Amino acid sequence: MELSSAPDGRRVALLTLGCARNEVDSEELAARLHADGWQVTTDGEGADVVVVNTCGFVEKAKQDSIQTLLAAADTGAKVVAAGCMAERYGRELADSLPEAQAVLSFDDYPDISARLNAVVAGEALDAHTPRDRRELLPLTPVKRRDAAVSLPGHGTPTRALAETDEHTPAHLRQVLRHRLDTGPVASLKLASGCDRRCAFCAIPAFRGAFVSRTPDELLAEAEWLAKTGVRELVLVSENSTSYGKDLGDPRALEKLLPQLAAIDGIVRVRASYLQPAETRPGLVEVIATTPGVAPYFDLSFQHSSEPVLRRMRRFGSTDRFLELLASARALAPEAGARSNFIVGFPGETRQDVAELVRFLTEARLDAIGVFDYSDEDGTEAAGLPGKVSAATVKRRYDKLSALADELCSQRAEERLGSTVEVLVDSVADGMVEGRAAHQAPEVDGSTTLVAPAGGGVDLAALRPGDLVRATVTATEGVDLVAVPDEMISAAPGAAR
Repeated sequence: MELSSAPDGRRVALLTLGCARNEVDSEELAARLHADGWQVTTDGEGADVVVVNTCGFVEKAKQDSIQTLLAAADTGAKVVAAGCMAERYGRELADSLPEAQAVLSFDDYPDISARLNAVVAGEALDAHTPRDRRELLPLTPVKRRDAAVSLPGHGTPTRALAETDEHTPAHLRQVLRHRLDTGPVASLKLASGCDRRCAFCAIPAFRGAFVSRTPDELLAEAEWLAKTGVRELVLVSENSTSYGKDLGDPRALEKLLPQLAAIDGIVRVRASYLQPAETRPGLVEVIATTPGVAPYFDLSFQHSSEPVLRRMRRFGSTDRFLELLASARALAPEAGARSNFIVGFPGETRQDVAELVRFLTEARLDAIGVFDYSDEDGTEAAGLPGKVSAATVKRRYDKLSALADELCSQRAEERLGSTVEVLVDSVADGMVEGRAAHQAPEVDGSTTLVAPAGGGVDLAALRPGDLVRATVTATEGVDLVAVPDEMISAAPGAAR
């Protein structure tokens, strides 16, 4: 899909792997390149340069990134590695992957066009030596915004792009983003980095310390997204519950959510990446009760056994987590909840697994992700004693994955007969697919809309971006089947 044109014909393909945060970063890169005259596409065919925005989170993600880079090289285009894996390994990746003409750091992003011009010209670019990016920012959170550090996805313009200065209100500045997807959903990046020290996680070392974007910046970008046809905003970061702590307002997210929901054209705002230990009662109330905000809790539990959580350098327990879920459902009985869990963490016992099973059985989560533990370079967990054997990890992973599938299917069945608000994502070949408020894009289930027996909403007239009220009539695993009852909000500008 081609998205922009240029008179000189330079063509760059941006391929994005990994999480929604990477997608925002790619759209910022696209804006920088488009402003400098590049054709920007998400299809590598015929491109002069293919930029792979890599993921470096876990081993499988790294292997996927390598395979994508190698496949890009087979097209005959110049290949550039960017993103988390490139930042994390730098020169080491460049030395081990000669198929890539360049390996870029986040620090290269403001000058991405110049870097790609050099690659096209056949110039050799030295790869960076990785550093712990937490050390590039002040320890004091409120001092970080003034630091001269590249923060991908924060929309900081280069001098060539800046048409206004730092004293210009955010709503009057140029939004540095070029959409690579024309769908009705877009991610909005609240912040970059993380100040937590989870033993299993390497992300803070290459993403850096936590830095929030200002509410004005976010509202300006959200309004711009709405004007491009976006109907649902998904708020992303490494830790959304920390939003605002470096702005002098630890309750900033509670204030921001209603403001985003009030933007003309936006029908749903979804918060994601919530840390249970930081999910305060006021935030629970805002998410559960604010019109236009999805009553949806993407909570990073990771485990529920207290001893395992302590070794992970996290907080909580089965009972505390169940109390948190109960507090949300007391305000919004149909609230959605999802989480990810790690099995086989060093020191995990059969009793720990039994405690996790107890939690999962009682939690009634809509979506559950299960990951088998593996050592990650540079993490504290890699050096912990009590490693669980690979065979035991696999056995526990298989057991928990099967349980998760069963429990999530049961939770979907509990929604039979209920009324849901479905945002239509796609209409193709007579199939209308969308998501209810408890279903986040890509990571959770979906809802298929089917024709009503008589009357109601005309299925053939529905378009992406429509928001309809529907009754759940069947389930297929975690997915729902529903009959549309009435149109709540039609997508603006859609031909009928």
